[in-house]
Amino acid sequence: MSRMLRASAIMMAGTMVSRLTGFLRTAVIAAAIGTWALGDAYNAAYQIPYILFDLLIGGVLSSVIVPLIVRAQKQDADSGEAFEQRLMTLAILILTAIAVLGVVLAGPLMQLYTADNWTPRKVEIATTLAMLILPQIAFFGIGALAGAILNTRDRFAAPMWAPVLNNIVVIGVGITYIVVGGASANIEEVTDRDLVLLGAGTTAGIVAQAIILIIALHRAGFRFRPRFGLRGTGLGEAAKTASWTFVYVGITQLGFLVTTKLATGAGERAPGAGNSAYAYAFQLFQLPYGIIAVSVITAMLPRMSRYVTDGEFDSARGEFGSAVRLISAVIVPAGLLLMVLGPAVTTLIFSWGRMTGGNALYIGNVLQVFGLALVPFSIFQLLLRVFYSFGDTRTPTILGAVNVAINAALSLVAYLVLPPRYIVIGLAFSFMIAYVLGTGVAWTLASRKVGGLGGRDVVAGLSQMYFAAIPAALVALVALWLTRQFADITALTSAIVLAVGGGLGLVLYLATAHKMRIPEVSSIIGMVAGRVRR
Repeated sequence: MSRMLRASAIMMAGTMVSRLTGFLRTAVIAAAIGTWALGDAYNAAYQIPYILFDLLIGGVLSSVIVPLIVRAQKQDADSGEAFEQRLMTLAILILTAIAVLGVVLAGPLMQLYTADNWTPRKVEIATTLAMLILPQIAFFGIGALAGAILNTRDRFAAPMWAPVLNNIVVIGVGITYIVVGGASANIEEVTDRDLVLLGAGTTAGIVAQAIILIIALHRAGFRFRPRFGLRGTGLGEAAKTASWTFVYVGITQLGFLVTTKLATGAGERAPGAGNSAYAYAFQLFQLPYGIIAVSVITAMLPRMSRYVTDGEFDSARGEFGSAVRLISAVIVPAGLLLMVLGPAVTTLIFSWGRMTGGNALYIGNVLQVFGLALVPFSIFQLLLRVFYSFGDTRTPTILGAVNVAINAALSLVAYLVLPPRYIVIGLAFSFMIAYVLGTGVAWTLASRKVGGLGGRDVVAGLSQMYFAAIPAALVALVALWLTRQFADITALTSAIVLAVGGGLGLVLYLATAHKMRIPEVSSIIGMVAGRVRR
């Protein structure tokens, strides 16, 4: 576990800075354009490149490409150099074509993902923004492939730190939009110059991120030379394996389409309680997941793929068990604290500029529900990597289909039954239920695949972590209650609640977990203490 902890720590540091600057970026953009019509249009356009990237290559990276690169590095005479060059050549050609096609089809794409009750002006603004943002698909994908190659070489820092530059660029764009005369959050008053600043500025951030990753890859010894021959490279096998991944991503994006359509529809019926609120709450929900879970998963997958390739299943099980326990040691208290302090977090971040306190508070209510999903969501993502390390992309596709079916069905019920202002909260609750059920099924199937995952030990460890985290949540709850007795929730009172309730709660959790001798927490404390002594 110590090796995983050291590798994860490097990534956690970069990811933490990345996520924190990402929140600042989100807050600045929200302050600039709000969560009403223009905010919904921007967020709908902003999501399209990520949807297309996930649909066409994102899922393939973790499920197929990383294990294949590891195999080529171990088995090819040139340590996989030619294979990596062919991958990069193919990625540049395909992603450039997709970016061009995306710009051409920006109008139909936006109509697909937006609500039918959007006004023509709102659809027009979203389409214009999409045309400016969609070119980033090429840079995003090439940077992601560069990051995947770096990870297989145990170079984890650059992929985790590069997004910081992206965030800084977009923060600058948001601040410029706020201070430039005439820039408006009213969708009827926004000008072409405003849209170019928002759209092209967002793309510029991804371009800067890709450049950093390409430079890091060059420094790691990779030399790009176009290679077009695919025969005998194993990419044909990869295409067959990836076919299931494309189906999986297609299914999950179908679920995302349903959620987005329902959320945008809710926003028209209850302004400020639509797609922007859901998107911002989801970004905040992913902070602890992104800092700890993504870091651990990224460090685990190449090693687990090597163990499976070598037939060392005991080592693979040990790697997975260490990853689950290490992730849970942070995710468990984070989920409970989000359930309590969600409104304080969002009020501090979003109650500025063209945002209102009520809209910021609503995002916090959505975030509280997402807090319930944090543990099952993280473990579900980790379980998928068990199948990917075996080259099995079919089982995750089936799991994804079940997950999406449950989520979509419950989301539709929420949209039809709940009052408009509670619809997005219902969508978050549907997300949580789907991942609770999906994690149970995925665990059963993954356990059969690898010959057991130590379920009893994991349940025992999780129980200890929840027991240690409950006092922390109670401290946060008391701090919130006492503050509300004397003042309303404002940015200032939220900062006090987070400092007192969140800070003391975290310290109490660490102290309780350390006293209970939860090894993962003790290891984290020991590593941090060692760094401080240096």
